[in-house]
Amino acid sequence: MDTDAYSAYRGAKWNRLDELAGRRSLTGEEIDELAQLYHATSRDLSLIRTAAPDPSVISRLSISVARARARLTGSENFSLAGIAKFFIVTLPLAFYRVRYQTLAAGLLFVLVAVAYGYAFYHSPAMQAQVGTPSQLRQYAEEAFVAYYTNYPAPDFAAQVWTNNAWIAALVVGSGITGALPAYVMYANATGVGQAGAVMAMHDHLDVFFYSILPHGLLELTAIFIAAGAAFKLFWAWVSPGNRTRATALAEDGRTLAIVAAGLVIVLGVSGLVEGFVTGSELPTPVKIAIGALALAAYWAYTLYFGARARRLGFDGDLADDDAGYRQLEGALR
Repeated sequence: MDTDAYSAYRGAKWNRLDELAGRRSLTGEEIDELAQLYHATSRDLSLIRTAAPDPSVISRLSISVARARARLTGSENFSLAGIAKFFIVTLPLAFYRVRYQTLAAGLLFVLVAVAYGYAFYHSPAMQAQVGTPSQLRQYAEEAFVAYYTNYPAPDFAAQVWTNNAWIAALVVGSGITGALPAYVMYANATGVGQAGAVMAMHDHLDVFFYSILPHGLLELTAIFIAAGAAFKLFWAWVSPGNRTRATALAEDGRTLAIVAAGLVIVLGVSGLVEGFVTGSELPTPVKIAIGALALAAYWAYTLYFGARARRLGFDGDLADDDAGYRQLEGALR
């Protein structure tokens, strides 16, 4: 498909759509025309995404379609009903769709962390590459715990949120490659395993778990969710099943985008726990209980609302008006 030629052929109608969408008032006939152009341009956008994904044209049409939709609907997607639907249907169903991938990513992470920690614990050569015996002891006896108390709780929570959001965004954004999410997961798993091994070498393994469990239960789960969604997208590219590869990538890519939006909230909660609970003076059992409750709340939300949305027939994807029509309907005008 020649995108330039198609743009030249359809450009007048796209410009007319922009013109009508930008007017302050419309007659009845103009509203009908705007609706017709909106649907036709949505089909154009779907066709270009599938047949000739030119980023500049896709961006231009996405903006035009969004403006026209807002003009026709009064931006209902930002109403209270739209927000409620996102949190009760769209987001939990997106999390629900990657639940098995999330659990698989978590299991692999734990296996790698334990295996690497065991190897590090029994290998003086690996230990020497990280630091001298005195440096490792200083880390175990001072630096590890001090990490959670060196900064004021609000600043530390914001710092943690930013760092973890960056890791999740990196995993999500590179999902289609398969390799980069796997590397990020491996690097983080070995880091956790190494830290645990250093603490165990100096008889502080209990401190390791007391310090990491309150926030780590939810924080690591968020990373597992990101990895699970990323690997689901990668598998859609490798084995799309009975869908075309373009359709599979588009559908799972939109799910990935919804998951990424939800992870901002999940990581925000884990950042608050790490900033205000992990380094606090609360009793250790209370800290761990708070972390466990945060994790339980996530899974209860996902399994209850996600399964409910699935039973009601929702598929977790965006509506055609938001995602672009997946099939051409009739002849292009």
